[in-house]
This record gives sequence, C-alpha cells and structure tokens, in this order.
Amino acid sequence: MSYPPDPNNPYNQPQQPQQPGYGYPQQAPPAAGYGYPQQPPQQPGYGVPQQQAYGYAPAPGTLQANNGYINIAQLGTVKLATMGQRFLARLIDGLAVGAIIALVMALGLAGTLGIVKDADDCSKYTYPSSAYSNCLQDQTDAASGVFATMMIMIAVLAVFNLLYEWLLVSFAGATLGKMAMGLRVVKESTGQNPGLGGGFIRFIIPIVGAFLCYIGALLVYLSPFFDNSGKLQGWHDRAAGTLVIKK
Repeated sequence: MSYPPDPNNPYNQPQQPQQPGYGYPQQAPPAAGYGYPQQPPQQPGYGVPQQQAYGYAPAPGTLQANNGYINIAQLGTVKLATMGQRFLARLIDGLAVGAIIALVMALGLAGTLGIVKDADDCSKYTYPSSAYSNCLQDQTDAASGVFATMMIMIAVLAVFNLLYEWLLVSFAGATLGKMAMGLRVVKESTGQNPGLGGGFIRFIIPIVGAFLCYIGALLVYLSPFFDNSGKLQGWHDRAAGTLVIKK
C-alpha cells in the first residue's frame, strides 16, 4: 500500500530520527517526587552532638558537663563564680561598709558628746539654786540630743547600706568586693545587669532573713551549696533570676 508523497519531503527520502544537541532543546528529566527516589538528608556522624554538628550554640542556661561553665545569652560561655570567691567578695564588702560606718559614727559621736557635761559640773552650784537646776536641764537636753543623733545616724547608715548593695548590683552588676574579685551579677535570661527590680529582690531577701537573729540571712548566703542544678544559685538569686559569674 502506497501513501501520497509528503509535501515537506518531495524526494520521499526516509526521515532520520532527530538527535538532541543540534538546535533542539533537550527534555528535562522529571522532577524528584514523580517516581524518582529523593536523596536522604545527611545525618551527623556518630559521637558528635547534634547541635555542634549543625553549628548551633547551646541554649542559654546550659551547663557544660558540670565543669563550672555555663552558656548565657549575649555572653556566650562564661565561668560561674565559686563559693570561695563569693565569700571573699562579701568579706571585702563587709570591711569596706564597716569602715565607713565606724568613721561616720565616730565623727558624729565626737561632735555630739562635746556638748555633754559631766554630772560633777553641776556640783559647784548650790542646791536648790536656779543655776543647779539649769545645769541638770542642760545635761538632760544634751543626752536627748545624743540619742536623737544616734537614731538619725542609724537610719542614714541603713539607707547607705541599702543604696550601696542595691544600686551597685542593679546598674554595675557588682559591689566593691565583687569588683575586686572580678565577679559580676547578671540576669540568667539576658546576660545583662539585674536592674532595679532584680537588684532589690536579690538584696531584700537576706535582709528579711536577718530579722531571725541573722540566721535566715546566713542560710540565704549558704543556699548556693544546696542548689542541685549546678549553677550555684542562692535563694535570692533564684528569686531575682540572676547568676554570679567570673569575668
């Protein structure tokens, strides 16, 4: 059976199959997922932590094998302050504050006691003369002045102690003792200074404990020994969300 000639092939020559690469676009292979197996993702090698294998940093607050180092946001891996370092910092603070308090009280007492007269000074007056009565009244007024001055000094020193611990930790992250020991108090969640709220909470808890014959304050300062997390957080640190680190 014959076919009419192809107008595009006047010589009726057999057509050759077209080869790719001669001006004809090659057909792209089907996309993955249409019967072709996809290459499985590479898994991290054995013995390599998954976070390290993918380049991720440990989550904030993560202890590193309980070796005294911890990862804190914006600070990276830092070393926790030891209890010995914290004790020495507290001792330096006590000596510094105690010296300032002793100096202020000595100056105040010296100025106040200068106006107090001995009881024998009134003996030169004849009893019951008005001069003797006036002398006793002056002694009474002077004693009242000394007592009032002492109460004012105690209030001023209490406020000084509050501002010393509270403000320095809140804005600088360290008191003079901690600065001398190279320590710093930071927020565990941010790595920043505690701020007014965190600094006040951290300060006031030992003060409240001090009302129990100072036993409560002592327990607060020793409470990092009872911290099972390994972060050496005292009760005041947990309430304030802070950590003490070595700079």
